[in-house]
Amino acid sequence: MQAQHHHVTTAQWDALSEEPEFRELVQARRRFIAPATVFFIAFYLGLPILAGFAPALMSRPVLGSLTWAYCYALAQFVMAWGLLGAYLWRARAFDIQAARCRKHETEEIRETEEFGD
Repeated sequence: MQAQHHHVTTAQWDALSEEPEFRELVQARRRFIAPATVFFIAFYLGLPILAGFAPALMSRPVLGSLTWAYCYALAQFVMAWGLLGAYLWRARAFDIQAARCRKHETEEIRETEEFGD
């Protein structure tokens, strides 16, 4: 099945951007993306910052020769995969909201094309 593409004019896009459903989708994405990005950057930069300002702590062994610095570095992989999983889980809801917006938008375009407005 091939997706149908409709040309959207500036006026149609402006009207769509004023729709409450579309605004809610944009806000929901922002509420997830902004904190997730801040968390990712803070967690990522935590390792070099801690290594620079607390080298004694980061070089302390946890288990055998495994230090806190290595644990933190390995935790970054876990954190990245965790954020990926969280985004994929949330993206399903975003996709459903976007499909509703697209359905509403394409119905309006069809009506406009049919009636010549």
